[in-house]
Amino acid sequence: MKMMQGQNISDIIEAYLKQILADSEKVEIRRAEIADLFNCVPSQINYVIKTRFTIQRGYLVQSKRGGGGYIRIEKVNLLDNRDMLDTLIELIGSTITQRDALAIVQKLYEEDFVTRQEANLTLAAISHDALAVNDRHLENALRASVLTSILNHLRFEKS
Repeated sequence: MKMMQGQNISDIIEAYLKQILADSEKVEIRRAEIADLFNCVPSQINYVIKTRFTIQRGYLVQSKRGGGGYIRIEKVNLLDNRDMLDTLIELIGSTITQRDALAIVQKLYEEDFVTRQEANLTLAAISHDALAVNDRHLENALRASVLTSILNHLRFEKS
């Protein structure tokens, strides 16, 4: 695989895995093999998977350690899986950063779960400017509360 100018190794690994996922709903990889392929340390593969293949972005990741260990990445379709809203709500918990909330809203839009207008209104409601508090922890807690409320509404609206 040829290195693209201006791309870092994480972007390249992400693109490679997404290219595989474009052909199938899931992929099983061995961390060491992918690290060898890209001439990087295995922890770089962990970093890419933990930051780029999250539930907020529509991926479930499972791993098995040991000699026959693997990492399985699976695309999930939010429209066909109401349990996914419950999973997202559980994942949000009592606090969420603006960046993670954006990823959730973006995935909901990409999967046609919400319209562009609904996504934009949600983003406006959970933005740093709208919440307007000088305490980051309180801001993230308020954001989690608002986003959870919206997801709960969607859960019952779409069922």
